[in-house]
Amino acid sequence: MNPQIEAMLETIRKMEHDIEMELQRRREGLKVDFEARRVRFEQEVLAQHKRFKMGVLKYMLSSDIKSILSAPLIYAVFFPMVVLDLFVWVYQWVCFPLYGLARVERAPYFVFDRVHLGYLNIIEKINCAYCSYGNGLMAYAREVVGQTEQYWCPIKHARKVLHAHPYYMGFVDFGDAQAYRTELNVLRARLAALKVDILKDEAPPKTPPAP
Repeated sequence: MNPQIEAMLETIRKMEHDIEMELQRRREGLKVDFEARRVRFEQEVLAQHKRFKMGVLKYMLSSDIKSILSAPLIYAVFFPMVVLDLFVWVYQWVCFPLYGLARVERAPYFVFDRVHLGYLNIIEKINCAYCSYGNGLMAYAREVVGQTEQYWCPIKHARKVLHAHPYYMGFVDFGDAQAYRTELNVLRARLAALKVDILKDEAPPKTPPAP
């Protein structure tokens, strides 16, 4: 990879890490304590949450007609998401070992800690859990598909790709036939050797090494 691009990517990774550290400091400022996957708020925070909690009946009566009409369509997407979840899981469970790749751990992508927020009523907690599932599923599927793309077709596009997955910048350039033939097995080997702890935040995560 071009050294200048690599330096810019490293800067981006550091900025992402710094942002996460700042968010962590803000969480600590809110007196949130994460222990063994349980969230415990100090008493004064819990009291504040209780004051801002809206009852289910008031919440329903205050909802606008657009939200009510769109709700069935929003929740109908749950069933296709479950099917996608199942197919992605089965696909990588069967295929990744055949490619010599480690399976992507599913659980870390799904975070449901907002159910502990005392200022949310039951409907809001269900909505938050649904959003968490949808976004977690997309992130999980993106990781599986990103690794698959590096294995089968690690070639950059001629056009700009919006929000490309972290493996994309290590792909060979569009139209560089020689690099594709010489680097394909190298990229596959690097992918097979990839060991990433996605929960580790002590240092900025790095994208897979580029040719």
